[in-house]
Amino acid sequence: MSYGEWRPYVSVAQRRAKAAREMNKLRKKGMAVEPIEIQGRNIAHTFWGEAWCKHLERFSDFANRLPRGRTYVRNGSVCHLAIRKGKIEAIVSGSALYKVDIHIAPLSSDKWKTVRKQCAGHIGSILELLQGQLSSQVMDIVTDPARGLFPQPGDIKLHCDCPDWADMCKHVAAVLYGVGARLDERPELLFMLRKVDHEELISAELDIQTATRGEGKRRRLADQDLSKLFGIDIEDATPPTKKRASLQRKTAHHPTKGKKTFIPTGAAIARLRKQFEMTRSQFADLISVSPATVANWESRRGKLKLQKRTLEALTRAWSRK
Repeated sequence: MSYGEWRPYVSVAQRRAKAAREMNKLRKKGMAVEPIEIQGRNIAHTFWGEAWCKHLERFSDFANRLPRGRTYVRNGSVCHLAIRKGKIEAIVSGSALYKVDIHIAPLSSDKWKTVRKQCAGHIGSILELLQGQLSSQVMDIVTDPARGLFPQPGDIKLHCDCPDWADMCKHVAAVLYGVGARLDERPELLFMLRKVDHEELISAELDIQTATRGEGKRRRLADQDLSKLFGIDIEDATPPTKKRASLQRKTAHHPTKGKKTFIPTGAAIARLRKQFEMTRSQFADLISVSPATVANWESRRGKLKLQKRTLEALTRAWSRK
């Protein structure tokens, strides 16, 4: 091919402007466009996003080809990226707009069962799970290259309609990094991608008897809108256990006996819990919230804004101390 046959150079700014116009056309047609926008040099910033990127970079088949996509994802070339069950659909801006489809095999039932068993009793709530507030033991389990939640190269089928002959062109590589950035925002999408339910890691049906103090307690997160999980007051709608019901009956309708009003601060709640000689999980069980909520309260300064029902439960417990 002679020099005169090469396509004229098009700057990144020109490509992005053209891509923006094309994506606006798709929006007008009713498509929900989900671009990847990277802030700063790091593509991913949270446990789940970083773990996804590091996992892919572990494999020699990917390690040499992935770097081509870093520049593309950083400069905003991934115009759209949607994660479905077992599939990633994306549009990437290059010399034209290219469609990328990546199919991910579901996590095998045996692997999922093993992950659930190994994590049993070590994750207090879905809040802890999605925020990556996990022990090193749980992190090692879910990120294990062979037995964890992330796909193996053989589980991944790549396709891009660009003219590049390679299976992993720079557009596909950009999308794979874009998944890491998306998991920063919505880590639950990893479980959707592998066709498993993240709530099963903490479900009431999972026996964690060996992880509790001989009482066979079971944990579950109440069915809640995930947008409410990150507030200061996270209510747990779990029906009372026998132990909790008994403790609640003892603290219900108990007069304050002239004591001052309970002021809900992180320090006050920590003192109250220690006076009861309870772990955070036991104290959370007593007042019908999640262990993560108790930990969140105790880390805060100043007066806490709590829901009426929760404040009443704390006041009853305080009056009983």
